[in-house]
Amino acid sequence: MKKLFFLILTFLVTNSFAQILNPVKWEIQIEAISEFEYDVVFTANIDSNWAIYSQFSDPNQGPLPTIISFDNSSSYERVGLLSEKDLNKEKKYDSIFEMVVSKLYDKAVFSQRVKIIETSQSFTIEGNIEFMTCDNTRCTYEPENLFKLDYDPIKGLDLDRESQIQAGNIDANANILLYGQNPSFSISKSDCIDGVYSNLNNNIKTTKSYWNIFILGIFGGFLALLTPCVFPMIPLTVSFFTKNNDDPSSRKGLYKAILYGFFIVLVYLILSIPFHLLDSVNPDILNEISTNVWLNIFFFLIFIIFAFSFFGYYELSLPSTWTTFTSRGEGIGGIFGVFFMALTLSIVSFSCTGPILGSLLAGSLSADGGAWQLTSGMAGFGVALGLPFALFAMFPNMIKSLPKSGGWLNTTKVILGFLELALAFKFLSNADLVQHWGLLKIEAFLGIWVLIFLFLTLYIFGKIKFPHDSKIQKLSFFRCSSGFLVLAFVIYLGSGFKVNQETNTFTPLTFLSGLAPPVGYSFLYPNDCPNNFECFKDFKQGVLHAKSVNKPIVLDFTGYACVNCRKMEEHVWPLSSIKTYFEKDYVLISLYVDDKKELPKEQKLTVERVDGSTRNLKNYGHKWAHFQTEFFRSNSQPFYVLLSPDANTVLTPPIGYTPNPDNYEAFLKCGLEAFKSL
Repeated sequence: MKKLFFLILTFLVTNSFAQILNPVKWEIQIEAISEFEYDVVFTANIDSNWAIYSQFSDPNQGPLPTIISFDNSSSYERVGLLSEKDLNKEKKYDSIFEMVVSKLYDKAVFSQRVKIIETSQSFTIEGNIEFMTCDNTRCTYEPENLFKLDYDPIKGLDLDRESQIQAGNIDANANILLYGQNPSFSISKSDCIDGVYSNLNNNIKTTKSYWNIFILGIFGGFLALLTPCVFPMIPLTVSFFTKNNDDPSSRKGLYKAILYGFFIVLVYLILSIPFHLLDSVNPDILNEISTNVWLNIFFFLIFIIFAFSFFGYYELSLPSTWTTFTSRGEGIGGIFGVFFMALTLSIVSFSCTGPILGSLLAGSLSADGGAWQLTSGMAGFGVALGLPFALFAMFPNMIKSLPKSGGWLNTTKVILGFLELALAFKFLSNADLVQHWGLLKIEAFLGIWVLIFLFLTLYIFGKIKFPHDSKIQKLSFFRCSSGFLVLAFVIYLGSGFKVNQETNTFTPLTFLSGLAPPVGYSFLYPNDCPNNFECFKDFKQGVLHAKSVNKPIVLDFTGYACVNCRKMEEHVWPLSSIKTYFEKDYVLISLYVDDKKELPKEQKLTVERVDGSTRNLKNYGHKWAHFQTEFFRSNSQPFYVLLSPDANTVLTPPIGYTPNPDNYEAFLKCGLEAFKSL
């Protein structure tokens, strides 16, 4: 339990810093002792102020020890135990663990002797290095650092190629092969940069605020409140706390109600913790997840299941054992009892809150902010869900003003079902885009959404009924106005089929940017590049063209499933003040970091990340994502870099999502001035 607690603590401490930590790098060497005996030497090169822990540390009393394990095989045997050199070992008090521990600094050396038994055949020895490293304030835990040793009857024992790569022997020519150059640029000194970029930087900071997703989370929480699973619980729970027989002043009951609301927020914050762990393992792992074909198909199916659950055809619930466990916890009393009550509410209301949380999760995975956006959304959701319990406990007379439970709760639930159904096709569209299936192009997507919201309109007007709907005696003003509002949205969707004569594409819909496929992804008006601009989707080809025409480059790191990318392409780039730069002054190179098309065999390389770890490039998305992080130290999209025609000079500091057309125009204008001054 203590080990588990510390792992959680380690995660929280590590992720409070927005950076990639990799303070320990391992090297492996093979030393021949005799014909069939070898020493496998593991050397940990440790950054200053960091340390790993001795293999002899007690995992139940403090930090996790360094463990180097080998697989079991009859082909060889280990001779003796793993040795640990006392080179830079210090036994001292550790402020994090509040105890005396054995730390290894600077360079730690471990050695394991192995004896070959099967000398006539080739075989492989596999193993793993597991370690924890800390400085004075934070820790990281690396559970998996795999290595392989190959034995050959002629060559003897040696590292295989993959292990050599992991030990740091990366092909120095990989960047030349993949991108035609190494990550070294000169920086333009144009006079326009300082003033322009200060405005852009301020704009970026504003647009990347987590308050937006927090407010969306609050909105989702209020929707959850208006469902049959949650709404009836408000007066029941508040009454339970305020009718406190043991405390006539009811202050104790009020305190518990407020604590109850706080614990609801805490429960939903805890749900976001695993995604921070993913985000710390690999800086672009959430992007990998959000664009994974099978995960998007899974989301599509799940949302379909959620939708029909909301329609009332069946009920979804978490295992009853979970509810039983939390209900028992309520009997503990005190603070822990209140916490278990909050946890019980979260579990029993899952059939209503689960789909809304699923939408929040899926949306955060595809956003630039990743795990922190999810945390912001979860915080907003929890606040909206927990706040009413605290407020009604403070002002119990307000409960009388609440509307009575009834058929309107089920109506709310069914409406949410239609929204879940619409969102389901968003995820199917993501899979279709990144895999280039061509099944759900803009015409098909808009047609499906028109049908969904048309059926929603008919439902609101009482023309369609679902299993738990009560008979509508008379259409209320609210119901009529809601129906006409949804009908107006249907008409708005239909306007997406209007053809823009200038770009020869369908007209982009502002409110659907990023939700609907790009307008160029079409059966009738196909176009590989936004707004019929000339563009290149390979960096080296684009650079060759830029050199031939002597024009600077707009390097556009984008994604098929990138929401903000679509907003820029469909609502900023087409403006007359902007598009002239793309048509006359720049060469556009668009690199899709979620392109799942497989790389040619010669480009399937293992490369080193900026944090020192390695990754295997399998598809074009991997290639361009690595290009962005390796060359420009960024992993968010959209991301715009202005380069000289030879791609050796960065003309202005790169920028991200910039919806303000004036700022974006100033960025392009400054880059052009910088190019002319070279």
